[in-house]
Amino acid sequence: MPDKPAMQDLTPEAILERATRARGDIFPEWKPVAYAVPATYNLINETGSYLHQYAGQAESAERLSAQMRELVAIPALCAKGDLRHAPNHVRRAYRMGLTNKALLEGASAYATVVGWASMTFVSLAIMEANNPLYGYGQLPPGGEPGALQPFPEMTLGRTRAAGARRESLADSPEWRYAAKIDPELARRAAAFVDHCLVADEAGDAILGAGPRELIAIAALCTRGEVDIAAEHIVRAYDYGMTPRNVLDAICCVVPMTGMITAQVGLRAMQLADHATGKAGESCCA
Repeated sequence: MPDKPAMQDLTPEAILERATRARGDIFPEWKPVAYAVPATYNLINETGSYLHQYAGQAESAERLSAQMRELVAIPALCAKGDLRHAPNHVRRAYRMGLTNKALLEGASAYATVVGWASMTFVSLAIMEANNPLYGYGQLPPGGEPGALQPFPEMTLGRTRAAGARRESLADSPEWRYAAKIDPELARRAAAFVDHCLVADEAGDAILGAGPRELIAIAALCTRGEVDIAAEHIVRAYDYGMTPRNVLDAICCVVPMTGMITAQVGLRAMQLADHATGKAGESCCA
């Protein structure tokens, strides 16, 4: 049996102090929550800190980097129109060395699921993060980093396994059907999705196909799309992503979409395991 965690001080003041230490600062609207339901807020802080790799969480080479987690979380917040919290995440991304290009590449992958209008909200979050009147999170001197700081996922998911499945959206049964009705619509739709998910060589893109699929999978799970998410999980596996990578990405959107999103994602992962013959295997093998 694992050891029980040490008893924590669950007074509101102690919980808020731990939250501030982990995140750097906290939004004032959380304070009434902490005083009214301290045990609930403590669990929110403990779980959120783990999901987003806030300060004090142990890093592991098996887990997604904090940078990659922000590339999932920022478009998820923006897709919900949350322009209060998203700029704070942009500032955190800047402090970790992410550029606007990296943020918008991530947003474009998310947009294949929720629509490209969401990219304008990411752009608005970037603009607000650079506004000196925005009062949350520390903006690095000069704002956006002058150069991208490398992070692990930049080198992952750029080569597809031999014998892998279809690559273009145009090859899906739904869009082959659409092409019979409106071939130009099918061509343009496939061109956008294929570009955003890097159906061709990644070239000079910051994110390869594998990491982009992780972002799209998270978005699909917020929509409850188990079957389609499973197809994208299979593609992520084809590009060398692991079950741990996939689950980490899905859980990055839990704070803004609920634990049910993780349950949807786990169902999709189980479907993907059956499709790839991995059912019954240890995910950690």
